[in-house]
Amino acid sequence: MANFTIRQLRYFEALALQKHFGRAAEYCAVSQPALSVQIKELEQALGKQLFERSARQVRLTPFGADFALRVREILARVDELDDFARAAQGPLTGRFRLGVIPTIAPYLLPRLIGRLDQSHPALDLHIRETLTPRLVQELLQGRLDTAIVALPVSEPALAELPLFHENFVLVRQDDQRDTPVPRAEDLREMRLLLLEEGHCFRDQTLNFCHAPSAVPRDGLDGSSLSTLVQMVGAGIGVTLIPEMAVEVETRSARVTCAAFADPQPGRTVGMVWRRSNPLSEAFAELAEQVRAAAHP
Repeated sequence: MANFTIRQLRYFEALALQKHFGRAAEYCAVSQPALSVQIKELEQALGKQLFERSARQVRLTPFGADFALRVREILARVDELDDFARAAQGPLTGRFRLGVIPTIAPYLLPRLIGRLDQSHPALDLHIRETLTPRLVQELLQGRLDTAIVALPVSEPALAELPLFHENFVLVRQDDQRDTPVPRAEDLREMRLLLLEEGHCFRDQTLNFCHAPSAVPRDGLDGSSLSTLVQMVGAGIGVTLIPEMAVEVETRSARVTCAAFADPQPGRTVGMVWRRSNPLSEAFAELAEQVRAAAHP
C-alpha cells in the first residue's frame, strides 16, 4: 500500500498548477530542493512517474493527470475539515484567507484592516491580491476562504453576496475641468486609457462605451489605475476610475474628475465563497465590516 502525506499531495498540486519547480516551491514557501525531494518520494511511494521533466518544462504524465483529479478531491475534503474546525472557534478568529481584486485592494484594505485589528484582534488575516479569474480558481481549490470582487462572477459552485454599488467617474486633464462631460459613445472616439486585458474593470469600461474588447489599443493599456491617472495627467488621454479610487489616485496628478449623466457607469462590489464552506458566520461578520469600511 502506498504511503504518502498530505504535504506531499499539496506539493504535487502546486507543481501540477505551476508547471515549474521554482514557482511551485515559491508558492509553497519551501526551497526548491525540498519540494523536489517530496515529489520524488511521492513517485516512489506510488511506483509511477507523475511528471515528465525537461530543461524548460514540467508536464504531467497521463497517470499524473488522472492522479491530479483525485488529489484535488482529497485536498478539498481536508480543507473542509479545516474550515469546520475554524467555524467552531467563532466568527473571524484564527487564520482567514481573503482575496481582493487590484481595483479594490489599495482603496478598501487600509480601512478594512484597521477596523478588523480593532474589532477582531484574534483574527490572522492573509491577503491575496490578484485578478478575478485567479481568485475564482483559488477559491474553488480551497486556497482562499472568500474574495471581494465585482459581481456577478456566475460560478455555480460559489455563493455571491452584494455589498455595495459604486459609480465610475471620468478622469481628464485639469485644464478640461469646464468642458462638457462626453457621452458614453463619444469615449470611443477619444484616447481612452484602459487597464490591460484580464482586469474586469477594463471590460466594464468597454461595456459602458459599447466598444468591442478586441480592438487594438496601440499601447494605451496600463497595469494599474495609478498608471492610467498619471498618463492622463501627462496629456495622453482620458480614463475611468471607480469612486473609491479618486482620493488616492488624483491627489498627485494634474487631473480633474467628473460624473457622467445618468445612467452612470458603475459596478456592484461583493463577496464570493464556496457554497460548501461552513464559515457562514464569519462571512456575514466580514460583510458588515467591509460595508462599514467602504462608507466610513
